[in-house]
Amino acid sequence: MKQILIISGKGGTGKTFLTGCFAAVSTNKVMVDCDVDAANLHLLLHPEIKQTYDFISGYIAQIDKEKCTRCGECLKSCKFSAISLDFKVDHLSCEGCTVCYHVCPENAVLLKDRFCGQYFISETKFGSLIHAKLGIAQENSGKLVTKLKEIAKEMAEAEKAEYIIIDGPPGTGCPVMASMTGVDLVIAVTEATLSGLHDLKRVLELAKQFKVPIKVVINKYDLNPEMTLKIENQIKEIEIICTIPFSEEILNSVKAGIPFIEFSKSELARTIKTSIENII
Repeated sequence: MKQILIISGKGGTGKTFLTGCFAAVSTNKVMVDCDVDAANLHLLLHPEIKQTYDFISGYIAQIDKEKCTRCGECLKSCKFSAISLDFKVDHLSCEGCTVCYHVCPENAVLLKDRFCGQYFISETKFGSLIHAKLGIAQENSGKLVTKLKEIAKEMAEAEKAEYIIIDGPPGTGCPVMASMTGVDLVIAVTEATLSGLHDLKRVLELAKQFKVPIKVVINKYDLNPEMTLKIENQIKEIEIICTIPFSEEILNSVKAGIPFIEFSKSELARTIKTSIENII
């Protein structure tokens, strides 16, 4: 079983569009949307949710007013200013560090499990999809990504799937590192802009640290040919598997909620399809 991760240094480069193409071309696979902060692969794959689970991670403090003597120990110890002068906990500010719980001499602080969102196991016309919805203002997205990947691996082993196709988060933060752990290939999607080049370099460095092979796709390359040439010159040691021009047809496929490979029979669609087949 091989795990292929599709990421980008920044949002809006076309990462999910390319993942949709992988979903349409590849067979015998399990798909995962690890962009849990802003999941959108479901907009292209239209999953039918089969199982729903709550994602519980960390704690939220709560003060028992009957036990509280207002000594102020929790107030002094909280580094996040989550406890007000009337000894109420602001759940949006509470980081669940549990310091207040340990310093309270009256055992008046309770720790409750933090509900952070939900994750789903779904079916699509292209195969199984594991995806999630992180709650508003919730963190621990790296833990949720790890959970989704664990489920995907178990399902892939049970189904004897050849591939796990992962739509990763943008950037280089904790969710990206969680997505990159244990994969066999990273495909970085960039665009022909200065910020695109800057963020691509960060992604390449991260893949180097993880010792994972990486290939590059340059999207909308024709909007800035000079920058495309600059990108090609600065990453000569990295294989560029495909350069994709700006296309109204690609935009239309996204608006229609259909993977581009299925939406179009154009030469561009055939080129992208061939590139994906070569990778697989």
